[in-house]
Amino acid sequence: MNTFELEATLEKLGRPRVLIVGDLILDRYVTGDVTRISPEAPIPILTVKNSEERLGGAGNVAANVVAMGAEVDVVGLVGDDGWGRAMRQLFEKEGIDTTACVVDASRPTILKTRMMSGQYQMLRVDQEDARTAGGPALDALLRVLPDRVKRAQAVVLSDYGKGVLAPAVIRCAILEAKKHGIPVLVDPKGDDYKRYAGATLVTPNRKEAEQALGRKLARIEDMPKAAKDLMAVADLDAAVITLGADGIYHETRAGVAGHVPARARQVFDVTGAGDTVIAQMGFYLGCGLSLGVAVELANHAAGIVVARLGTHAVTRSELLAELRERNQHVGKVVRAHELDELLASWRKAGKRIVFTNGCFDVLHVGHVTYLRFAKSHGDVLLVGINDDASVKRLKGPTRPVNPLDDRMSVLAALEMVDAVTSFGEDTPAKIVERVTPDVLVKGQDWADKGVVGREWVEAHGGRVVLAPLVPGRSTTSILDRAKGGQPTSC
Repeated sequence: MNTFELEATLEKLGRPRVLIVGDLILDRYVTGDVTRISPEAPIPILTVKNSEERLGGAGNVAANVVAMGAEVDVVGLVGDDGWGRAMRQLFEKEGIDTTACVVDASRPTILKTRMMSGQYQMLRVDQEDARTAGGPALDALLRVLPDRVKRAQAVVLSDYGKGVLAPAVIRCAILEAKKHGIPVLVDPKGDDYKRYAGATLVTPNRKEAEQALGRKLARIEDMPKAAKDLMAVADLDAAVITLGADGIYHETRAGVAGHVPARARQVFDVTGAGDTVIAQMGFYLGCGLSLGVAVELANHAAGIVVARLGTHAVTRSELLAELRERNQHVGKVVRAHELDELLASWRKAGKRIVFTNGCFDVLHVGHVTYLRFAKSHGDVLLVGINDDASVKRLKGPTRPVNPLDDRMSVLAALEMVDAVTSFGEDTPAKIVERVTPDVLVKGQDWADKGVVGREWVEAHGGRVVLAPLVPGRSTTSILDRAKGGQPTSC
């Protein structure tokens, strides 16, 4: 899908219920300044100014899913301690159901403390007991799991290797999900992917896939076989391999494959990017989207996360804003072979299409006023521009002043213009028929000359609107003044 279609798809999604099962971690960020070295040892002294707790591990996955508007249940272990209570309060603040979180008094709540000076992480201190869940804690997990799986539209197993995803927990989640036709997504850990047998898909990063397969995956060309081998090992329907700066590769058992490039404009901190990808995909598959569309949207979300410090839950409005911003800069200049696809995506999204055309050689305030008027009559404005040869035929051998690519780029920079395309005929009749807009806009000076395409547009349920002109503003008058002559009125 192009970004216009992704935006339209995202706008229409509902609120699925997603179950997150995995290792719950509390991330603590201690920030301050370093101005000297300790006299006791050659280490920096951090003068603490602030500390903040955030949901990490499977908790960050849950926060990412709920930020997209989903209803979320969490199954995991917390200690009977202050950090466990702090974690549950963070969950409650996010509106995440924690009634299936099991309190295990035999182990502490997992806490990762990061010492930060400015944007730099100086030290990380982990407090954890990573033994595999067993005894009363395991029994409690297995009691609450079936009912939580049954009421979900997607299940995410977030494995950080901290003990919650014992073999019995994994088997229970996958078997219960299969009974109800619910997809199970796994963020894997370690080199034994057979333990995830029967899941829908896994989402390892490149390093994790290399560890699982026992070989290097240095090139994009290595990914198709890697994905097939991962699916074979764990009897999966699909494999999704995140590749950092190289984007994401995905493939299904049916052989449907794709590679999407990375979307980050800058990489500031990769913490939590994997959580974002699987959380986003769990949300989209829970909504019933295809794997390919889920990967594309998740890739855009990951691009937002890596430009932030620490873990960050991407909201639906934030992702929509990212897509809209990209739509403003990428895809506004539409070549002939791309036009039909763009029009189809707009119509699928229920957009009211406005079309106008012209030479737009030397842009002036009259053009801006005219285009703003045109946009006010619909949801999206497509502008057709005469190519250089047709301008020369219409205006004479000294025109255009600016070549086609320049004229298209300048128009594409205007906020009211959603797309710009070109045509080579002396009249816009053919392109009007190709676009078949809901609204065709022309200047009032065409009232007596007859608007080209009027009959076609009106016969297809559209209408023609004549725009008022700004007196004394025209490309010809500007050129006359530039030559030192008298401005003309046309």
